[in-house]
Amino acid sequence: MNKKHQRALETDFPIQQLSELAQQESWRKEVNRPIYHIHKWWATRLGSIFRGLTLGALSDSTTDIWRSFYERHDLSDKTVLDPFMGSGTTLGEALKLGARAVGCDINPVSTFAVRQAFTRADEASLREAFDQLEASVAREIRRYYYTHDRETGESIPVLYFFWCKMVRTPDGEELPLFSRYVFAQDAYPKRKPRAQIVCPNCWSILEDRYDASALKCPSCQHRFNPQDGPAKGQYVTSKDGSRHRIKNLLPLDGQPPRHRLYAMLAVRSNGEKVYLAPDERDHALYAEAAQRLASESLPLPTLQVRPGHNTNQARGYNYKQWRQFFNDRQLLCLGLLLREILRIEDVRIQEQMLCLFSSTLEFNNLFCSYKGEGTGAVRHMFSHHILKPERTPIENSVWGMSKSSGTFSTLFESRLLRAKRYLDAPFELEIERDLVGARTGTRKTIASSPLDPKCVSDWEDLMRASQGVMVLNGDSAKLPIPDEAIDAVVTDPPYFDFVHYSELSDFFYAWLSPVLSDRYPWMARRDSSDPGEVQHKDARAFSRQLARVFSECHRVLKPDGVLAFTFHHSRPEGWAAIYDAIETAGLAVVAAHPVHGELRGSSPKAAAKEPISLDAILVCKKRSVVRRGSGQVSSIHRINEIEAELTGCGMMLSRNDLFVIAAAQELINAAHEVLSYDEMADRLASLRAELFELDTVAVGRSTVRAAV
Repeated sequence: MNKKHQRALETDFPIQQLSELAQQESWRKEVNRPIYHIHKWWATRLGSIFRGLTLGALSDSTTDIWRSFYERHDLSDKTVLDPFMGSGTTLGEALKLGARAVGCDINPVSTFAVRQAFTRADEASLREAFDQLEASVAREIRRYYYTHDRETGESIPVLYFFWCKMVRTPDGEELPLFSRYVFAQDAYPKRKPRAQIVCPNCWSILEDRYDASALKCPSCQHRFNPQDGPAKGQYVTSKDGSRHRIKNLLPLDGQPPRHRLYAMLAVRSNGEKVYLAPDERDHALYAEAAQRLASESLPLPTLQVRPGHNTNQARGYNYKQWRQFFNDRQLLCLGLLLREILRIEDVRIQEQMLCLFSSTLEFNNLFCSYKGEGTGAVRHMFSHHILKPERTPIENSVWGMSKSSGTFSTLFESRLLRAKRYLDAPFELEIERDLVGARTGTRKTIASSPLDPKCVSDWEDLMRASQGVMVLNGDSAKLPIPDEAIDAVVTDPPYFDFVHYSELSDFFYAWLSPVLSDRYPWMARRDSSDPGEVQHKDARAFSRQLARVFSECHRVLKPDGVLAFTFHHSRPEGWAAIYDAIETAGLAVVAAHPVHGELRGSSPKAAAKEPISLDAILVCKKRSVVRRGSGQVSSIHRINEIEAELTGCGMMLSRNDLFVIAAAQELINAAHEVLSYDEMADRLASLRAELFELDTVAVGRSTVRAAV
């Protein structure tokens, strides 16, 4: 291939420097790239990686990506496409480089959130709208989140209510689904061993060590082991020792299990936090909220929870309607807030507040749990990639106060305003080092001009805009873009057996669709799914779906343009599906760059035996400009090369990480051949088996014994 037509991304990529930077960014993604976290989306990629990726995809082979990383760029003659825009990472990074951006997603929640992320709204107007809401509805909401101080009798605000699911045995015994009776402890309990414990006999709250195994309740003298609750796995044990399968004890009327309120965390007037057991007045306040809910006419969800891979566990606990994911107090307060937001006359500001409202839902439902003290207190409902029913949910305060997390008022400051400020001053993280090169910290560096893109939905309008972003909703296999008009396609496609986005996004769509369906046709669908979405548990079907989109990318891509995307998978069939889609679309992989993708501490990764922390950037060009031939590189040799680079910045690689490196290299090797899906799957399966037979030793790094 003529080097004149090569992109920088084809020849080299600063994987060590960007992986080190990405690791730093990933600790606080919502702080370091706030525009992509204005609303929940799944598998949001790291902005620093995508800045480097996009820069490399738009620059010629003489460009040093790392040297240019912190420079300001004017790539206004370039246009970037992301056919799976998700949270909008590619769009934002392209705009920051001065390029035009086109994003399309088949999911309406993604489209709505991305539009709000790139909409300019001055802070004064947002604060004015927030102040109006505070004056009109905040007091109404807050009154349902108060209790009385048991010592002084004064009214004090409640941060969190603690609930427990209850089931009834055939003998009529009601059992709480506690796995242990310790319900609140510090994130670092060995340093701060104090913990809160509920008595299983009288339900009073006592304080002792987090690991206490023998206690006597001071209120009722009952002796018990706080570590030994009745619920273990899928079973619950009665007082007489008989075991019952929990699902066999669910209510016969088809409703979700009953919840019992057993504790509260309140804030005294002096700022002290105190755990309290609820009394009659607390139960009466909840009953008042439930009674008012029945009498109010509020914009509440009516959408059913459809069967699916990510929803079946919730449906198995009788959660068949999205409104059942909230208790009566939450429904009332969320409904009151939404009704008031819809009265904001300025549609632009109203939709910013609607986006904030929808984001708040993630932290205010019965699938949230308590992280404990010393950290962000509320574990949001999507910490798992399935809708896992929470047996001991935490009820947050919808409006919130200064000590809250995940509430409307706190997210207004930490998510919405932070995202709008980022548009004014889009910064990059930069690692600071001492004279010998040791890392000493990070600083923020402004490396882009302020973002004020004109949001359009027509190609001609995009071409006329000095700074434009075209945000589309629909099937990316049918784009309203001329032939050979795009300089680079940069994306992160879905994984065939991972998260089925529309099943989860229905949670938000159930609230947004009824209030936005008159404005946007894509918000008027039955649910957030679409027949054209690329998502399937069968690898071959997934490959066919993805090939449709990649073929469309081939059509709109300029002859010398690149399609670059991130991917990782632990299974050979996942990689074979990707290869098959690329080949079917008339493309070929010409380069691969493994980089840091996600922290292993995330819930799904933490549970894996061999967690993947790498993404492979796969760089593709049109098959017509790539010559088939020799020049293959040993996958094991490539592992040793990449590993040496990445362990140099402190990464420790699992065997699945090594497979990501090797599988990506095999896709490059396959560009010189013509393989079927089965042939590629067999080759990758043999490669994985070989890797998992090799010795791997973790001593600050992962070492692979040479196999060649």
